[in-house]
Amino acid sequence: MKKRKQIQNILAVLMLAASMLLLAAGCGAGETEPADPAAKEEGKADTGDAADEEGDAEEEIPDDGHFHGEYMVTAEYAKEHVGDENVLFIDARGWQKAVLGTIKGAIATTWQDLCTCQEGKEGDENWGKIPEPDDLAGRLGELGITKDKEIILFADTLTGWGDDARIAWELLAAGYEDVKLIDGGYEAAKNAGIETQLLASSASPGEVTIDSIDETHVMTTEELQENYEDYTIIDVRTDEEYDGAVLYNEAQGGHLPGAIHVRYTDLFQEDGTLKPNDELIDMFEAAGVEKDDKVVSYCTGGIRSAYTQMVLEMCGYEHTWNYDQSFWRWAVVGEVE
Repeated sequence: MKKRKQIQNILAVLMLAASMLLLAAGCGAGETEPADPAAKEEGKADTGDAADEEGDAEEEIPDDGHFHGEYMVTAEYAKEHVGDENVLFIDARGWQKAVLGTIKGAIATTWQDLCTCQEGKEGDENWGKIPEPDDLAGRLGELGITKDKEIILFADTLTGWGDDARIAWELLAAGYEDVKLIDGGYEAAKNAGIETQLLASSASPGEVTIDSIDETHVMTTEELQENYEDYTIIDVRTDEEYDGAVLYNEAQGGHLPGAIHVRYTDLFQEDGTLKPNDELIDMFEAAGVEKDDKVVSYCTGGIRSAYTQMVLEMCGYEHTWNYDQSFWRWAVVGEVE
């Protein structure tokens, strides 16, 4: 009996040892990380690099000779969306030009209709600014420019003033999220064979609510005067205006002190479409405007400069403002060269 008991004890020990070996093997089989810490870190690094490369690929701008940006659509895109009930075309050249031809279904308005230009004159303290939220909401509602539609604006580019961008810039400040410009404007749309009509369409009033104005890209006279040295200033007017000609009822001629001169018309190719992104970035950098600068663009009344601000933003300049009162106001209250 004693010998049998010994044998049983030996078997129990062997069974316990076998169980422990099986348990250890099971735990080892469940490991997914490399046993070598260096290999583990190398694996992590490889994964991160792949993710970065994928992100860069997603953000890469096609090298196709055209401009690409969040707020810009091609004439072909516009052509495909004529008649779409979820899209509102706006002729920013106004009713008078739309009489002679405009995109089918487009309404017409001007930047003056949507700013504080009804009282006083150019250069006055409150002239040419974005209206108060309730006031602006009422004006937009009367025109049927509601936030539930994709808004596509157009005007003239080389021969115009950037009227479409001034309105787009204001709509974005008012909280509109789906706002676009036609690259090349009305001329490009016509050349693409878009459907047109004589006279603009009548507006269909709608309900618009604006809680506040987002001033992320809005520069005021007061802020510019107080912190002038913090900003890189771009004058986008013509050579004549920059050099001192008084052409549009300015209080005096000249330009803001130290302002870099980059003409609005220099943004465009010969056909009126924007130059490719890389060319524009090279142009701004050659003029002395760097990506990390705090950049303020101005013109006479914040129209051409609104277009420039939006282009800078789409080219990756993260700190950009349009000075909406521009030289009309500055010539009254500020120093000029």
